[in-house]
Amino acid sequence: MTGPRATVRLQFHAGFTLDDAVPLVDYFASLGVSHLYASPLLAARPGSTHGYDTLDYSRINPELGGHAALARLVARLRARGMGLILDIVPNHMAVGGSGNAWWEDVLAWGRTSPCAHMFDIDWSPPDDSLRDRVLLPFLAEPYGDCLDGGTLELRHAPDGTFACWHYEHRFPICPRHYADLFDPDDTPAPIADLLEALRTATPDTAAPALARLAGWARTPDGTDAIARALAWMAPAHPAGRARLHALLERQHYRLAWWRTASDLINWRRFFDITGLAGLAVEHPDVFDAVHRTVIALYAEGLIDGVRVDHVDGLTNPHAYCTRLHRALADAAPRRPPHAPPGAPLYVEKILAADETLPADWPVDGTTGYDFLEQVDVLLHDQRGADALDDLWVWGAGGATSFHAEEQATRAAMLDGTLAADLARLVHVLSGVARRDPHARDFTPAALDRVLRRILIQFPVYRTYDHDGGKLLHEVCQSVRPALVAAQQPVLDWLARQLGPGGPAQAIACLVHLTAPLAAKAVEDTGFYRYGRLLSRNDVGTHPGRFGGTVAAFHAANAARRRDWPRAMLATATHDHKRGEDARARLAVLSELAQEWVRVATRWRDFNAPLRHRASPDRADELILYQTLLGAWPVGDRPLEQRMTPDFHDRVAAWQLKALREAKRHTSWIDPNPAYEQACAAFLAGLLSPDPENRFPRMMDAFAGRIAPPGALNGLAQTLLRLTSPGMPDLYQGCEFWDFSLVDPDNRRPVDFPARIAALAQGADIGTLLPHWRDGRVKQALIAAILRFRATHPDLFATGAYRPVRVLGTRRQHLLAFARVMPGITMLVIAPRLPAALMPDPTDLSCPAMLWRSTTLDWPDAPPGPWRSLLHPGRTLDRAAVLDLAMLAGSAPLDVLVTA
Repeated sequence: MTGPRATVRLQFHAGFTLDDAVPLVDYFASLGVSHLYASPLLAARPGSTHGYDTLDYSRINPELGGHAALARLVARLRARGMGLILDIVPNHMAVGGSGNAWWEDVLAWGRTSPCAHMFDIDWSPPDDSLRDRVLLPFLAEPYGDCLDGGTLELRHAPDGTFACWHYEHRFPICPRHYADLFDPDDTPAPIADLLEALRTATPDTAAPALARLAGWARTPDGTDAIARALAWMAPAHPAGRARLHALLERQHYRLAWWRTASDLINWRRFFDITGLAGLAVEHPDVFDAVHRTVIALYAEGLIDGVRVDHVDGLTNPHAYCTRLHRALADAAPRRPPHAPPGAPLYVEKILAADETLPADWPVDGTTGYDFLEQVDVLLHDQRGADALDDLWVWGAGGATSFHAEEQATRAAMLDGTLAADLARLVHVLSGVARRDPHARDFTPAALDRVLRRILIQFPVYRTYDHDGGKLLHEVCQSVRPALVAAQQPVLDWLARQLGPGGPAQAIACLVHLTAPLAAKAVEDTGFYRYGRLLSRNDVGTHPGRFGGTVAAFHAANAARRRDWPRAMLATATHDHKRGEDARARLAVLSELAQEWVRVATRWRDFNAPLRHRASPDRADELILYQTLLGAWPVGDRPLEQRMTPDFHDRVAAWQLKALREAKRHTSWIDPNPAYEQACAAFLAGLLSPDPENRFPRMMDAFAGRIAPPGALNGLAQTLLRLTSPGMPDLYQGCEFWDFSLVDPDNRRPVDFPARIAALAQGADIGTLLPHWRDGRVKQALIAAILRFRATHPDLFATGAYRPVRVLGTRRQHLLAFARVMPGITMLVIAPRLPAALMPDPTDLSCPAMLWRSTTLDWPDAPPGPWRSLLHPGRTLDRAAVLDLAMLAGSAPLDVLVTA
């Protein structure tokens, strides 16, 4: 086995363990996959469905089967010549609740904890009440109400420690304060000296005393004394509440209502998720602690590569990737002989429209969101943009552009969930300004006003050292015209401080703000507000762009072949907003824009009686219609059998999440039950099984109209992912059609037995095209290409990329390129904008007459014979290939090879 040829992403959790994957290895091997690409496997919060809430970096999650189960899975992989790439989470850990030993040690000992520097905590924040303390915004109600209501409760643990509990949250009490838990008139004589010794204990010296305390607590006298102490501190009576409050006020943290987080939090989170605390992995010892098990697994031969989650959350991604690359290389000599060499390293990175991955990062590339954007925009017809703009702006009352929507959401984030992060940046810069005679008159308010302008215009997730401050300069220049004269010197000063050579702390605060700001404003808000065409709203895409060109796609492929030939290629992920084939179907609306305007307007009028007091509003209604259309269960069965309660429940769950993420009428923080219930009732009315309800038949008719070209789009994007320069990734279950919605819908259990049975039948694409609705044709396409990749890995790894020009009346509807190396050439032909190709609903074939004047302009095409990978037995000579004879009367895609 060499490096990865193709991966399959699997989401592990208690309902799908490592042992559950063992029987699937043979299937994936038969499909042509070379590596499993596993979701995070280290110990996460109990019940985690995704693994990104790590609690313990030192062990494999026991809910997944632990180390032994991983060894069993890898043994099976090795037997089939396969490997495993592991998703790791170095940016953050799960906090709140209980079970994070590092975090709880910080809470117990404060800045003296050996773990204090492991988390990105601001010990000197703007709010003096938090100086040398950690804000813990985990209380369900305001602090005083929790205290009065008795939901703050002191408990003693078998290990000798005391903690205050609030439902599932554990807040350790500093051992130096244990003596204060006992009534001075009732201090137990056997441990009086121990309690006094603990008053001056340190994290290094407290362990023996705590062990002795634990032993004493297990004695009858100790048990009684502990019970009396807890009763003395109980909040059930005023004196107990007062004592408990005084104790909590002395801790290294401040308990607070969850709503205070946005305004006061003094530690970095993952985006705005208070249950995930940012790690300071830039410190070498923190890096080692976080990666020790990962490196050991690599040395042991149990993993073969790494995928780094949210690399932009790290203070210095380049330094981090360099350190990780070096650590893996240093561990390589310890790998067992049967383990493959090398250590592919991928980073999850969202690239802006014109952004590229820094060339000096020692990685193999991104996880493929950039490719998702490149192929997605290729499938959209730019000519439909104006009509869909009109429908959205005038028909739905939406924002005039995604850029305007993004700016509005960025401003809202800075005022809302990320207000404390902005305040931290202002506080740091204010401190710098006070020490600068030329800037000391720049007040915090003045800095805040200009910073907001910069942040609202920021076009990427974050800056890096390599660009020499060019990006920041461009942003500052773009905001300059909007500033008054008095703000110009502030802007100039900020540009110097936040650019190359500026204070490290200020730059770190900036990059730790711009990344979550981009994610929250775009992916987690803007994508749910802007509904011009939802197929352009997904992770890695840029909804402001509408349609792409063949030339641009070729250029992107050539650049990847040159710069990142081993980068992942993805069109579906565990984070996508809607399935790859749902997007492919919706992309057809870009070709049928005028017709869609008429259909959507007719539906809106027809369903007016279902709306309650204008709820949902027109924007949410149009977004709902598109979601239903993309996920609609098209098939041969009667409509009544396809419109299942499960389908309604899935869409209803999506609707609630979409409404709250959009934050227009309701939100997670401030739900609006009346609006949510009206929208839920509207959806129920749309999907009512009542025979008098005509809308499902209307939806079914239009979905059936666009499903055939949508299927061709789906096959095209699959084909391009499998053959373009890079390494294709298959998301679990997407061998069949993927009409999933946003998580958790896209992480539902996969029917692997059905997929195994379909592959075992061995049917080719030509045989399966008449049954295209069941998805087996997509699986056959994947298997045909991946098996060929397995026998010719060098063609895909190092073969040249040659765009092939299409001539004639249908040139806009085909894309062709060749992969070439000495002795072998592969020609790829894929359709685009397929509505105009009039695919037959029975088998996706297109009329032969379409191709009569369309040819390939390929003067140096090999003479052949050419054989088809998709249609076994089909061979053609050079003339037939250039004349596109193979497309006549068939689905317009093929892969031809000649040796």
